[in-house]
Amino acid sequence: MKKLISKSIGFSLNTLANIAPRKAARMGFNLFCYPFRAKLTNKHKAFLFSAERSTLAHGGEAIQVYKWGTGEHVVLMLHGWQSHTFRWKNYVESLDTDRYTIYSLDAPGHGLSTGKFMTVPLYSEVVELFLNSVSKVDTVVSHSIGSFTAIYTFHRLSHLSPANLIALAPPGEAEDFFNFYTKELGLSNKTVKLVVDYFEAQIKKAPSYFSAHKFAATLTSNGLLIHDEEDTDTSVENSKRIHSQWKNSSLLITKGYGHNLRSEHVIRQVIDFVEESTQRKSALIANP
Repeated sequence: MKKLISKSIGFSLNTLANIAPRKAARMGFNLFCYPFRAKLTNKHKAFLFSAERSTLAHGGEAIQVYKWGTGEHVVLMLHGWQSHTFRWKNYVESLDTDRYTIYSLDAPGHGLSTGKFMTVPLYSEVVELFLNSVSKVDTVVSHSIGSFTAIYTFHRLSHLSPANLIALAPPGEAEDFFNFYTKELGLSNKTVKLVVDYFEAQIKKAPSYFSAHKFAATLTSNGLLIHDEEDTDTSVENSKRIHSQWKNSSLLITKGYGHNLRSEHVIRQVIDFVEESTQRKSALIANP
């Protein structure tokens, strides 16, 4: 059924490309940039509302910000596509809130943030706005498109780079998304060109510009990449290529956890990386 729906959408876009190309371009672009907002359950809200909450204004939208803890070491968490801050619940609860201050953002069009539109550049602008609103961030923990956004942001704004960056299951290239949807929807070459041209007009960059491994070559943060070899959403080869270009990174490849990497083992690896980084920083302060 899902495949039939996809092919039906593709057929409609291909038809529209011949009779109303501008509309086809806009609608095709929207497929890439308009997330389906996951409904928040009472379980989600119980955790989210345990935080100190505030909002950031960006482009006429309200970006939801969450804060736990009052510690000296500051951590920022960035979720992925069609997700929200609840995905970080077990990570937040594994950190000592007397030692850490933990922030998380709901991306535009996700969670309790307003808006319906989301791209990596837009997400990056929101991250930049947040980073400029706080005195410092020591560590960024990110997943999926949040990882791509973090890598892009700290390539673009190296002066805002945290000491540590953890990227879980990052995508590799914007072109991968176009290739996926082209195949999934059965888009014609004409339709694809219309969508790509519209993308370039809106984003001011070609899809080929957005390459995580190219951005990673300029990163200065200490990095940890975690990717599952059975990830069917973003290939583990992405993290291998990013790792090959990111000088100060380490790579952990898992098996059996998929794209979401929901595992106590993964959480432990992330928390250990954060703790070890914090201990190194404390040692340097104590023994300059």
